[in-house]
Amino acid sequence: MKLREIAEALGCEVVGDGELEIAGLAPIEQAGPSELTFLANPKYAHKVKHTRAGAILVAAAVRDLPIASLVSTNPYLDFARALELFYQPPRPAPGIHPLAWIAQSAQVGEGASIGAFAVVGERVKIGRNAVLHPHAVIYEGAEIGDDFYAHSHSAVREFCRIGNRVILGNGVVVGGDGFGFAHKPDGSHYKIAQSGVTVIEDDVEIQSLSSVDRATIGESRVKRGAKIDTLVQVGHACVVGENNIICSQVGLAGSTVLGRNVLLAGQVGVSGHLTIHDNAVVYAQSGIGGDVKEGSVVAGSPSFDAKDWLRAVTAFPKLPELLRTIRDLKKRVEQLEKNQSNA
Repeated sequence: MKLREIAEALGCEVVGDGELEIAGLAPIEQAGPSELTFLANPKYAHKVKHTRAGAILVAAAVRDLPIASLVSTNPYLDFARALELFYQPPRPAPGIHPLAWIAQSAQVGEGASIGAFAVVGERVKIGRNAVLHPHAVIYEGAEIGDDFYAHSHSAVREFCRIGNRVILGNGVVVGGDGFGFAHKPDGSHYKIAQSGVTVIEDDVEIQSLSSVDRATIGESRVKRGAKIDTLVQVGHACVVGENNIICSQVGLAGSTVLGRNVLLAGQVGVSGHLTIHDNAVVYAQSGIGGDVKEGSVVAGSPSFDAKDWLRAVTAFPKLPELLRTIRDLKKRVEQLEKNQSNA
C-alpha cells in the first residue's frame, strides 16, 4: 500500500515520498525500510535518528533525516487506525457448530457464530452478530445486546445484563459470586447468597482472566466505554465509571465507586466503600484507603498527592545518610553543651 494511500485513509499530510510502498507497521526500533512506525511521546524522539523505518507517523514532520513523514494531530490514534488497514483479526463465519448447546427457550439474533462446546442457557437473550468462541458459557436468564464477542472460556452468569459491542477476553467471568460471608459464633463462615447482578454497558472491553462480581443485593455496574485490563478484580456492588482505564492486577474491594475518565495504573488496590471522583489518576502500586478528589493525581500506599510522593521517594534512599548526619550533629551539640557547662 502506498504511503499516500495510507495518508488519504487517515486524513494525514505526507511529507516526503508518497509513492513509497508500505508493507506493514512496526515499532520504531524494529521497523524496516518498507514499514511505517510512529512517535507519539516526545521523550522517545531521540530514537527517530536510529530507526530504519521507511516512514513515520508524527505530530510534526521530520525534515532533517531521510525518512518520510505522515503528519497527524494524534499519531497514536492514527497508528491504531493504520494497523486496521493491514490486519484484521479473524472472525468466525456465521453459524452454530453442531457441538454447541443452545437451550430451546434461548433467543439468539441473526448473524451469530457459536463455536463448539459453547453453551447458551435457558431464557438467554442475545442480539445480532454475536460471536461465542468454543467453551464460552452464558448462564440462565442473561440478556446481551448486539455485536457481543466472547472469547473461549469466558462466562456470563445468571441474569446478568450486557449492552452492545462488548468484548470479553479469555477466561473473563461476569457476575461471579461476590465475596460475602457472615461470621458464625463457632468461628466458621456462612455464605451470603449473592442475589444481585452485574451490568455491563455498551462498548466495554474486559480482557483475559478478569472478573466483575455480582452484588449481594442490587447490582455491580461497568459503565459505557470502560476498558479493563487482564487480571483485574472488580468486587461486588462496585461501579466502574464511563471511559475508565483500569490496568492489570488492580483490585477493587466491594462498593467502590469510580467516576468518569478515571485511570488506575497497574497493581492499584482500593479498600472499598469509597469514591474515586472524575478524571482522577492513580499511579501504579498505590493503595487507596479513602475518597480521591476530582482531577487528583495520587501515588503511594497509603496514597497522597503524586508530586509530594515523587519528592518523598526521591528522599527515601537518602534516609540512612540523613540519619547518620543527625546523629553526628546530636553528638556535636551534646559535646558543645558539655564543654560549655564545664567552662
